[in-house]
Amino acid sequence: MSDPIAVGYLRWIILAPLIGAAINGLLGTRIQKAAGKNAIAAIAIVPVLISFVLALNAFRQLLSLPADHRFLLDSVSRWIHVGHLRVDMAFWVDPLSAVMILVVTGIGGLIHLYSVGYMHEEPSFWRFFAYLNLFMAAMLTLVLGDSLLTLFVGWEGVGLCSYALIGFWYKEWANASAAAKAFLVNRVGDFGFIVGMFALFWGLDQTGQGTLVVREIAQRAHLLDGQLLWGIALPTFITMALFVGATGKSAQIPLYVWLPDAMAGPTPVSALIHAATMVTAGVYMIGRLNFLFSMAPATLHVIATIGVLTAFFAATIGVAQYDIKKVLAYSTVSQLGFMFIAMGVGAYSAGIFHLFTHAFFKACLFLGSGSVIHALHHEQDMRHMGGLRKYMPVTFSTFFVSTLAIAGMPPFAGFFSKDEILWQAFASPHGHWWIWLVGTITAGITAFYMFRQVFMVFFGEYRGAHGGHHDDAHGSHGAHHGHAVHHPHESPGIMTTPLIVLAAGAVLVGFLNVPGGLGGSHRFETWLAPVLEPAHEAPVHEPHGLVKKVEHAAEETLEHAEHDPLEYLLMVISVLVAGGGILLAWLMYVRGKIDPSFFSDAWAGVPYRTIFNKYYVDEIYEAVFVNGALGLSKMLAAFDRVIVDGIVNGVATLTRLVSQADGAFDKYVVDGIVNGVGAVTMWVGARARAVQTGHIYSYLYAIVIGFVVIMFARLL
Repeated sequence: MSDPIAVGYLRWIILAPLIGAAINGLLGTRIQKAAGKNAIAAIAIVPVLISFVLALNAFRQLLSLPADHRFLLDSVSRWIHVGHLRVDMAFWVDPLSAVMILVVTGIGGLIHLYSVGYMHEEPSFWRFFAYLNLFMAAMLTLVLGDSLLTLFVGWEGVGLCSYALIGFWYKEWANASAAAKAFLVNRVGDFGFIVGMFALFWGLDQTGQGTLVVREIAQRAHLLDGQLLWGIALPTFITMALFVGATGKSAQIPLYVWLPDAMAGPTPVSALIHAATMVTAGVYMIGRLNFLFSMAPATLHVIATIGVLTAFFAATIGVAQYDIKKVLAYSTVSQLGFMFIAMGVGAYSAGIFHLFTHAFFKACLFLGSGSVIHALHHEQDMRHMGGLRKYMPVTFSTFFVSTLAIAGMPPFAGFFSKDEILWQAFASPHGHWWIWLVGTITAGITAFYMFRQVFMVFFGEYRGAHGGHHDDAHGSHGAHHGHAVHHPHESPGIMTTPLIVLAAGAVLVGFLNVPGGLGGSHRFETWLAPVLEPAHEAPVHEPHGLVKKVEHAAEETLEHAEHDPLEYLLMVISVLVAGGGILLAWLMYVRGKIDPSFFSDAWAGVPYRTIFNKYYVDEIYEAVFVNGALGLSKMLAAFDRVIVDGIVNGVATLTRLVSQADGAFDKYVVDGIVNGVGAVTMWVGARARAVQTGHIYSYLYAIVIGFVVIMFARLL
């Protein structure tokens, strides 16, 4: 890695939205009253536009440099210099962070624009945009930080801002509860991140090379080889702990439960947090530290396994949901699982590419769902929709295109990125045939439930005006507004324009990484090559039988994968499986050839109810962790009350009794003796005082009597 090129403008990519957040946060009420909501919107959107322009400039500057010299550094100030730890406040742009800041500022800017229309009736308009700008600043800090400590500042910042944004309508219990859930679940993951970061510094410091600056870690990571912590190889321990943090931010098993509930927040928040920014933080972190994870093959195996299980698990839940945003939420969890599959098999570029394409089509889908909710007066239950393509042609067109992309249909963006992950899962030395198989099945399920959503929302007849109430344990957050009874309408241009731009991205951005087998040159992968290298060093698993032979053949031809017929075969299988999912959804929800109740009523409805209720994971967590924590607190309170307070109160009672006994002893014995001596002395004194009369003749009589007695005694 060459020395970075010093620049002075990267800080402003973060500071611009931070200033916007400060102005709206501190002066927003006055500005909104004096100049209106458009002034608030301008204060929020202009800084994001500035950040986007600066991000484009950084990208342009990188393009002008040789591949091995594409590193820009903006050193702001000295920060932490304690002992061997030397960390400055500095921001860093390389090919990876350049992709991230373009995604965050570009798609984030479109979401800001969309929010102007969506949130226009909100009284706290200024507060919403202050939070939105602050979130942008935190996310940009995360991806631009040149050290793990700076990254962690942004990591915690997006967690705090997500709490504020999810709970924006804090007066409603569902929103406040979802915000608290997101905050607490992420704290569990963040603890793992902290442990991993501290262990990393400790391991390097053992060799006299302690650092938390990412580019320095990359140069010194080999020093961790051979070190053990509690009998575990130190690189494995560090990466496992860091991965725990990633499962929290990026919603993987077992810490995914916060993300579906986060749909309680405003729809633009769902698009911003769950499409292009916060939920991709874990994927970005693994990509940023890919050199470290490549040293821990056991961790890579865990990542791939958790990723594929999360992808499949969340996809099955999405099949049975009726809330339009909940379907997209579980879709996000599933797609993040695909990204982790890529990271786990060492195909880091494929994972980042899917992150990139997913940002476009998922943001479009979330904003499209918001357009539907806006048109239907806050209705979110898909059973009260239908036929909306006649009323909302722009929303339908963009939603349909993005659904084709997420389903992995060619030539849309999701086809190129998801197919690359599935191919790498099968052919990579670090992949496995079963990961490819489960991933392919999941892709088919994704196509089914996403087109189920399209057909329920946009096809058939509109059911909102006469649809009855449906029992839905996971119904819409807008249910309190009542079902829509008016004719739907297309959203205003300020909301549909971002949809069009994002849908165009869902069509076009996939061509940035066309594989060689389809006539491309992996341009996106080539761009990231100076930062992301395949994990060649990890040991290869040893499958058995025919699978072993097939994988061995794939490994031998991996370097010439663009000409490997096996890649074409897997590509065709992937498309056919996705097409099968779409066909099944069409037969069920458009043609009516297959009754959905055939599946929902199978086996007495137990499988359907289990999936509909999200495998009862929330209930299990409630019983084990929440009620367990409450039970433990009650037990500790009882222990404190009975044992600790009993001991304290017993000691106090004993002390009181001893003090009472001591007081009685003092009163009756000590004081009695003292008072008795005093009384005897007074009695003797009184008697002796009687002798001292003051009369001379009395004294003479006493002398005579005494003399007589003495003489008489001597005579005897």
